[in-house]
Amino acid sequence: MTGEGSPEDLVRAVRAAGVRDERLLEVVRTTPRAGFVPARSAADAYYDQPIPIEHGLVTTQPSLSARIIEGLCLAGDEHVLEVGTGLGFQTALLARLAADVVSIDLWPDLVEQSRRNLARQGVGNVVLLAGDGTCGVPDHAPYDAIVVSAAFPVVPPPLVEQLRPGGRLVQPIGPGGGEEVVLFQRTATGLERRRVLTPASFVRLHGRYGFPNS
Repeated sequence: MTGEGSPEDLVRAVRAAGVRDERLLEVVRTTPRAGFVPARSAADAYYDQPIPIEHGLVTTQPSLSARIIEGLCLAGDEHVLEVGTGLGFQTALLARLAADVVSIDLWPDLVEQSRRNLARQGVGNVVLLAGDGTCGVPDHAPYDAIVVSAAFPVVPPPLVEQLRPGGRLVQPIGPGGGEEVVLFQRTATGLERRRVLTPASFVRLHGRYGFPNS
C-alpha cells in the first residue's frame, strides 16, 4: 500500500481495533509516525501496518502498540521500561502517557536513530540505552510498567524482579512469529497472568534470558 495518509487515519485504525482510551487516541493523533520511520517509508507511515527497518526487523503495527499500551492502564505518573526501542514511535507514545520511560534495544544504531527521532519531536522524558533487554535495566528499577516488544515463551526473570508490586507487564508469549500478547501483574507471590490482549506476530526476543543471539 502506498500514498499519503494522515494521523487521523491511524486514529481510525486504532479505534477500529477496539482501543477506547481517549487520552491514548489523542497521543496517537498528535505523535507524527512519519518522524519515526525510514525516509523511504514516510509515505506509508499513516497506514496501520508494520514498516521494515534495519537488521531484518519491522516496526510494531500502530494499532497493536495501542492495544498493548492500553493494557497497561497508564495514568500519567508511571515509571516505564520498554524492551525493544526500534525507531522510537511506541517509545514516544509511552513517554507522552507516563512520567518517564527507560527504553533499551539490542542494536546501538537503532538507539541512536530513535534518540534523534525523539529529540526532533521534543520528547525528553526518555532514557535510551543499548544492551540486553532480557536483563532489564536494574539501575533504574523498580518500574510501574514494562513493555516487551519481542516474543519469548516466558517472561525473563530479571524483568519480573524489576517490576514494582502491583505493576503491569505486557509481553508476546510464544516462539516468535505467532503468539499471544499477554498482560501480567506483579503480586505478592510473583507474576500473575491476567488476560490475553490480542494474538500477534513478533520477532524473537534475543538475549541472556531469551533466544540466543545470532
